Amino acid sequence: MVGLIAGLVAVTLKNLTFFIRALLEKGIAITENQLYFILPVVGLTLVYLYVKYIHKHPLGHAVSSILLALSKNKGLLAIKKIYAPLITAPLTVGFGGSVGLLGPAVESGSALSSNISRLFHIDAKIRSLLIACASAGAIASIFQSPIAAIVFAVEVFSIDFTMLSVLPLLLASIAGVLTSYFFLGNEVLFKFSLTEGFELNDTLFYVLLGVGTAFASIYFTKMYFGILNIFKPLKSPKYKLLVGGVAIGIMLYFIPPLYGEGFGFINNLLEGNHIKALGKTPFDTYLDSIWVVILLLFGITVFKAIAMTTTFAAGGAGGVFIPTMVMGSALGNVVAKVINNLGLGFDVSESNFTLIGMAGLIAGVIHAPLTAIFLIAEITGGYELFVPLMITASISYLITKNTLDYTIYTKELVQKGALLTHNKDQTVLTLMQLDDVIETNFKIVKPEMTLGEMLYKSVSKSTRNIFPVLDSDKKMVGIVLLDDIREFMFNTEMYETTFVKDVMHAPPEYIFYGEDSMKKVMSKFQDSGAWNLPVIKEGKYMGFISKSKLLTAYRRKLINYSR
Repeated sequence: MVGLIAGLVAVTLKNLTFFIRALLEKGIAITENQLYFILPVVGLTLVYLYVKYIHKHPLGHAVSSILLALSKNKGLLAIKKIYAPLITAPLTVGFGGSVGLLGPAVESGSALSSNISRLFHIDAKIRSLLIACASAGAIASIFQSPIAAIVFAVEVFSIDFTMLSVLPLLLASIAGVLTSYFFLGNEVLFKFSLTEGFELNDTLFYVLLGVGTAFASIYFTKMYFGILNIFKPLKSPKYKLLVGGVAIGIMLYFIPPLYGEGFGFINNLLEGNHIKALGKTPFDTYLDSIWVVILLLFGITVFKAIAMTTTFAAGGAGGVFIPTMVMGSALGNVVAKVINNLGLGFDVSESNFTLIGMAGLIAGVIHAPLTAIFLIAEITGGYELFVPLMITASISYLITKNTLDYTIYTKELVQKGALLTHNKDQTVLTLMQLDDVIETNFKIVKPEMTLGEMLYKSVSKSTRNIFPVLDSDKKMVGIVLLDDIREFMFNTEMYETTFVKDVMHAPPEYIFYGEDSMKKVMSKFQDSGAWNLPVIKEGKYMGFISKSKLLTAYRRKLINYSR
């Protein structure tokens, strides 16, 4: 059911976007009218109005928000995430925003599956699997690539590759692709038939392409976060829209293929028609020179990341997966053209390099090499290219992974310690909630209290051997252990002359609520050797965590996760 729903969402998104684009093409003749570059500003304005007056909540990154919900909110996603992508993404992409539809399709499908699981009272672990099934269904529907859809769910959502998880993913993927066939027929994204297979003599060039796509992936990721940081000082969404819209318009005027998702650009490159791929540009009179063509294609490689991120920063909605493919196709084609025109007698397949460039960028940008390999092989029928796909994707992934330990999807989650991985120990710690292990049944004492007051009001009524010392603002100033007063607690002569501030001391470590991940909490217990550590929230005392309760909770979570 989830696969079917995700497939319907993907088909709806595609049809809405194509409908908007068709209306615009009929209305203003995009291919002939140079004013098309203002359309993204119109789309972004419509998205801004929807977000401000209807949605009333900032749009987050689709996949990142899903990953955060899986790790910290038991996979629960807001109902708004079901329909918001169906409105904002077609407006952004249909009007020419330089982003993709995959992310919004995955977000909407995942939100639907999350709320269905809530309706049927399904537990968090199965809910996570259903969300992964929704992503598989959406990808299978958009690309008609069921195997790559399953691999994506495993790589990106860190689902365990077991029969219990693969079978539901397989069923969801089949449902998604059948939905696509039912509504869209045998229509494929890339109209390409493989005519040239792998040549052993080209191996070195595929290695070179792997290195090139790795550096392009690093550039893509760093540019993404760099441009978002540039827009941060612009507090008002109106200013972001204005600055971003003008920037996108200028880029589209000089580089028309940046308009929209870019599937037409990729298809033209695969057909060997780079003139049609480049479209009408101010440099048309120079296109007789192959080196001018190479420079323009390289410009698309450079500016696709900028145009995509600017669209996001200006308030647009979309995904990064398809822009990654566009950038990779341009880079692969550039590498092939350079090799063929250096005059050294080499002749490589430009269409094959275009395909494998896409795989290299996907592997590097998203850290999903297997997804890259199977996706390109499936959508083009290019199984004969498995060897070069493996060479380029693995090299790109290895270099990028060793340079950046995060992706566009995961950077903020890594910083928060909220990223699920295939490391079971790390995943269990990420899934644990601090609220579940905080204990509050401790008797509070004040610094100015006498020893007698402390004994009568707190110690005699407590079952614990630790007492938090708080000031009048509920800020922790120290702790008192039962061991600290054991030697003289029955000496009545000291009851009025000894004060809590005289016997208190600082705890060995503090746990900061909302800042410390469970992994860091475990580390603090290990490094301090303490059995109880206080929890501080916004500067104020909240409670204690005991090592015994923490380890018990960890063991229970591990057992539940491993079932």
